[in-house]
Amino acid sequence: MRTLYYTEEHEWVAVDGEKATIGVTDFAQQQLGDIVFIDLPEIGKQLTNDQEAAVIESVKAAGEIKSPIEGEVIAINEMLAETPETINKDPMGDGWCFTLRIKDYGEIANLLDEASYKALIQD
Repeated sequence: MRTLYYTEEHEWVAVDGEKATIGVTDFAQQQLGDIVFIDLPEIGKQLTNDQEAAVIESVKAAGEIKSPIEGEVIAINEMLAETPETINKDPMGDGWCFTLRIKDYGEIANLLDEASYKALIQD
């Protein structure tokens, strides 16, 4: 069963068993504007919590996507290399960025649920 979490840095985390798929939220893609480039991590890379995992660039700004939890990159959305604007069109679906094999399930408790995230972006 897939459970959705969020970070204060506007990433979403879909946890499904031992895997966590990460992307940027709809709020984040709206703030960035038209996304023109994304540099994703390599498969097999070990990421720690809060480590830079990817670089995202838009017509307005460049930023980083940090890993919200510790784990090993087991998949990347290769389609984004050719069509980074997919993040603008479907940030919570086809615009996913990468998938980790979760190392420490305890870190998930530090993520926000949907109600907490919605409260954060309304402030």
